[in-house]
Amino acid sequence: MEWTRLRILELAPGETYAHACGDAEWIVLPLSGGCEVRCAEASPGAGRNPAPAAFEARGSGGGAPSSGPQVFGLKGRAGVFDGPTDFAYLPRDGHAEIRSAEGGRFALAGARCENRLPARYGPAGAVPVELRGAGHCSRQVNNFAAAGVFPCDRLIAVEVLTPGGNWSSYPPHKHDAHHPGQESRLEEIYFFEIAPHGDTPGLGYQRVSPSPAGKTDILTEVRTGDAVLIPDGWHGPSIAAPGHDMYYLNVMAGPDAEREWLIRDHPDHGWIRDTWPAQAVDPRLPFPAAERDA
Repeated sequence: MEWTRLRILELAPGETYAHACGDAEWIVLPLSGGCEVRCAEASPGAGRNPAPAAFEARGSGGGAPSSGPQVFGLKGRAGVFDGPTDFAYLPRDGHAEIRSAEGGRFALAGARCENRLPARYGPAGAVPVELRGAGHCSRQVNNFAAAGVFPCDRLIAVEVLTPGGNWSSYPPHKHDAHHPGQESRLEEIYFFEIAPHGDTPGLGYQRVSPSPAGKTDILTEVRTGDAVLIPDGWHGPSIAAPGHDMYYLNVMAGPDAEREWLIRDHPDHGWIRDTWPAQAVDPRLPFPAAERDA
């Protein structure tokens, strides 16, 4: 992919991962477990390779700027269906160390960019949670790094949670051509985790169909740990098999001057939106169950 980046880390207890940001900005997003993120930003005169030895200094755990590296303690969460998590933003040209005392799984969502923004902490309580669609098209969107929510140079990233048996990313839509005020150019990565049912692993399905601007044509079964790359095309539905709740992380970026998420619905299926006002949102939402049962 030209613009988007994604790495998934599985850290054992006490393990540390060293990360060079290079020409991309990144968000460290806990999927399960917590971690400590130490970020050494490149100084204006340091070029693109600041010295890793700078990690010997310690910054503020609250995310405030400091003369040395900043340290962000991410509480994280037990799993992706347990609500939004806190996260850390890493600027391009910086270096980071990610350490998990108890171990865990972490996503590094990135985008190639030009501008260097400051390292920052994103609290879980500030993540807007949206219930989108209705009926069997109901899903939940955790807009932790949506455009207009959390400042980035090019990166747009959200989490989508779909109850088992529902369709999300529906109606099929695209964002692969520049139409001012109507559609953005954004390539996209979907990373999946599917809830099991007892000892039965979870599964779902993802569809991408060709658009006038591209040729991507995919119909694939997806399971936990799978990723689908979408450089172009109409994408959707993302189908959660009955009994298996679906999670996916969306990572988006593109070449347009404005960082915005503008989509165009597939002309054959966009009518489905008109049916939603007459339907209720799926009562299984929002995740986690404790929030809807309170």
